[in-house]
Amino acid sequence: MGTTAAILKAMRKNPMGVRFADLARVCDEHFGPPRQTGGSHRVYRTPWSGDPRVNIQGSRGMAKAYQVRQVLKAIRKLQEHGY
Repeated sequence: MGTTAAILKAMRKNPMGVRFADLARVCDEHFGPPRQTGGSHRVYRTPWSGDPRVNIQGSRGMAKAYQVRQVLKAIRKLQEHGY
């Protein structure tokens, strides 16, 4: 797509229309490299306790909408708490 900011804007506007590669790019930038990349899933670590991971998976080249919403929520939490 374009810059990460443009991808985030598109994610917020339409969580169902996000390419998996774009979602992975956003996650790489905000959470660092994934701790797991095998198979169809990519798992990212987050700095908070509890459930400290973000899990994404593609479906025919597209990201799953509920996972896009989870990523947006995690990014918002990162920004609010200054992690």
